[in-house]
Amino acid sequence: MSIQKYRLKPRPGALEAIKEAYSAKNPESKAAFDEAVTVLPGGGTRKTLYVDPFPLFITGGKGQHVTDVDGHEYWDLAGDFVSGLYGKTNPILRSAIMEALDSGIQLGMHTKKEAEFATLIRDRLPSMELIRFTNSGTEANLQAICASMHYTGRSKVAVFSNSYHGGVVADFYPGGARANEPGSLTLKVPFDYLICPYNDLEKTRELVNDLKDDVACIIVEPMQGAGGCIPGTPEFLRGLRELSKAIGAVLIFDEIQTARLAYNGLQGVYEIKPDMTTIGKYFGGGLAFGAYGGRKEIMSMFDTRKAVHVKVGGTFNNSIMTVSAGIAALRYVMTRPALEKVNTLGDMMRAEIMALFAKLGAPFEMTGVGAINEIHCLLPGPEGLSGQHLLFFGLLDKGIAIAQRGLCALTLLAEEGDIHRLTRAIQEVLEGDLFCSI
Repeated sequence: MSIQKYRLKPRPGALEAIKEAYSAKNPESKAAFDEAVTVLPGGGTRKTLYVDPFPLFITGGKGQHVTDVDGHEYWDLAGDFVSGLYGKTNPILRSAIMEALDSGIQLGMHTKKEAEFATLIRDRLPSMELIRFTNSGTEANLQAICASMHYTGRSKVAVFSNSYHGGVVADFYPGGARANEPGSLTLKVPFDYLICPYNDLEKTRELVNDLKDDVACIIVEPMQGAGGCIPGTPEFLRGLRELSKAIGAVLIFDEIQTARLAYNGLQGVYEIKPDMTTIGKYFGGGLAFGAYGGRKEIMSMFDTRKAVHVKVGGTFNNSIMTVSAGIAALRYVMTRPALEKVNTLGDMMRAEIMALFAKLGAPFEMTGVGAINEIHCLLPGPEGLSGQHLLFFGLLDKGIAIAQRGLCALTLLAEEGDIHRLTRAIQEVLEGDLFCSI
């Protein structure tokens, strides 16, 4: 749909008005924020949670809902940026964590549960022939990239525009920053990056082949997450498999977000076996976790039985609480039927909302795969950013909390009625006083 065919646009002055109403509605969150900024730069330690003029502060959650310090309840549709797959409470995970706590908070030695957890992961993602645990997806990607350098003896890291591989392996934007954050700075590990265009196999081949003797790895998200829920085409991803083999580089699939989109991850859906895979988030059963694994000849570099091996530590890598929660999650909660259900609902959500946008002539689209999707305002420049924020605040006023950038990540607790509720709420926002006819 071209811009000329849109029938709606942000109403002038609407964003300022709804922010004023938001501030008036949430005085306790404002007070909590004012106190937080005295000890935390910007009032927190997660950039993605910041909202202008201030973010909400939460007292607790149950099921799919959270309650803020002003007593308002919200359906958390951002799903803690896809990591909150299990919702806010789960009796199976709670029981596993409490049992682990009773066995000892920090055991400081190996337990049989480490290998049990790793085996359950490998059963789902057979490309992870040998596995190492970390404390986050960021750590997993950093160590996987470094492993590829050791294995190949090369230094260049091929990444893709708009990709995100963790807090310090991100912000690969044209010109170095998001278009709506032209003055922002990035904190990035200074690898020797080769930035390639996502979903453009021909140009990627050209760029990589020019430096093929220097490329240690090609790291790619099968669907870009923070980059907007943009799915990689099967042809593109399979082409990267062929390209990496041809030049002797390690192909790393970052499935930290996408492994929940199918029982065997998107690599299973597309029948692609990468050399290495990284995972994190929900695999820890709601606790901090990351892991990387891959071909035996690569991962055996970390074998401490060898006189010469790659050394890397991590005090909490084998936390008894995390591995216990992870085992319970994989055995009893994140099952094949549960994943099939939530991802079918996600596909339904995307289709239903896209049909609504077309019906109303709204300048929005929703992209994604399965249960992880993102709403984009398609208007250019400041008007597009205004539209994005109006939809966010408008839904928040109706008790639905999506991410400000538009992310919608369903949890395993979602039902079909939730999809219809969201569609109705979006329609009410678009037909209300925040938007007007062009």
